[in-house]
Amino acid sequence: MTAPRVLSVASEVFPLVKTGGLADVTGALPGALAAEGIEMRTLLPGYPGVIAALKKPKAVHSYADLSGGPARILAAQAGGLDVLVVEAPHLYDRPGTPYARPDGQDWPDNPIRFAALCRAAADIGTGALAGYRPDIVHAHDWQGGLAPAYLHYRGGPRPATVMTVHNLAFPGKAAPSLLENLGLPPQSFAIDGVEFYGAISLLKAGLQFADRITTVSPTYAAEIRTPAYGMGFEGLLRARAGVLSGILNGIDATIWNPATDNLLAHRYDLPSIAGRAANKTALQTRMGLIEAPDAPLFGVISRLTGQKGLDLLLDCLPTLLGLGGQLALLGAGDAMLEAGFRHAAAQAPGRVACVIGYDETLAHHIQAGIDALLVPSRFEPCGLTQLCALRYGAVPVVARVGGLADTVIDANPAALAAGAATGLQFAPVNADMLDATLHHAVALYRDPPTWRTLQANGMTADVSWTGPARHYAALYRTLAA
Repeated sequence: MTAPRVLSVASEVFPLVKTGGLADVTGALPGALAAEGIEMRTLLPGYPGVIAALKKPKAVHSYADLSGGPARILAAQAGGLDVLVVEAPHLYDRPGTPYARPDGQDWPDNPIRFAALCRAAADIGTGALAGYRPDIVHAHDWQGGLAPAYLHYRGGPRPATVMTVHNLAFPGKAAPSLLENLGLPPQSFAIDGVEFYGAISLLKAGLQFADRITTVSPTYAAEIRTPAYGMGFEGLLRARAGVLSGILNGIDATIWNPATDNLLAHRYDLPSIAGRAANKTALQTRMGLIEAPDAPLFGVISRLTGQKGLDLLLDCLPTLLGLGGQLALLGAGDAMLEAGFRHAAAQAPGRVACVIGYDETLAHHIQAGIDALLVPSRFEPCGLTQLCALRYGAVPVVARVGGLADTVIDANPAALAAGAATGLQFAPVNADMLDATLHHAVALYRDPPTWRTLQANGMTADVSWTGPARHYAALYRTLAA
């Protein structure tokens, strides 16, 4: 059979627009799948930055009215990707992030905005574009969730559908009064449709109607079928367990490569890992930390939210500092957590430093300069920062949940004896266990041969998209057949 054609439907795609790990995944997957013979095009909204990045866009479809105004679908190349862009200024030509106003509040019409993206996906899937009809429509998170529902309710021939959950905590809720505006039939507002605890859920639409459901790690795929992690969807996911699977994310191993990373103060690989010391000094200088080569330097690159467990880290900072450690943090999010880390930096100048916001260059500097990366998440579908840390020889210290459990091999006695450990895990996810794991991490750091083994194991682990792309390709071929 010929290789299946896949239309990826996403609200953000690196390098065109990014607020988090979703963009990294949707941006890297097309290139990784090309090596498997899979043709993937990406459909995304026409935000101002996206429109500006398009090279020689060509209008391939027009709407007199798409959710309140005229719109076009543009085909173009951008950022190394083959993209289709929904140009609808009344929906996407706005300041702020893809989801929120400059003041941080969500756009109130977000359900309508992303329903329009999904309607375009369904139209493309049923032949709206001359010369292009995908075999599979692959929707990502709640923003793409209505695409499988639209295709289901239209009836007739349609492409196969895949729904990938990157984070189940965001259900994409809408008021029941929007049912008609969303283009959904009256019968869809039911337990076997898009109804979710009295509201419409765009995520549930995808989970209910997609032919296959994937999420971004095998452990998370199991966790979300339980009340502790299911966010109210666990019953549906148990019922659909036969079509649910977990495929680990990867990272772009060309972008995240310490041997070729021009953002670093000093490039290095495993044989020249001693060169990491120059990056540690450079990071300490940049962030105003005391230049102490022997101090265990911990790093955080994260959204500052309760999900990420960073309140636990604030509770454990006295332990970290009491062990002679330093902390370099990059992130933004919850105002109380931002204030907490700012206060900690003011109370321990030279030992705690934080940059509130996101800076791609600084993220590379942190991965190359820290000794250990902290990821104390209460739940984590996959996580990408620990994969980058492994690649850069920073030892991950992670909660034993989701993709963190699947990608980091704990330095327990058996794994240490076998020479297989790549980092440290802790569970249950609470301050006492994080405290104990910080003690363990520093003890290992003070044992240079053991620490070097952890680094070497991490740097030689395959965290690329090669394996995940093979799994996605097999899934697509099964569906297309």
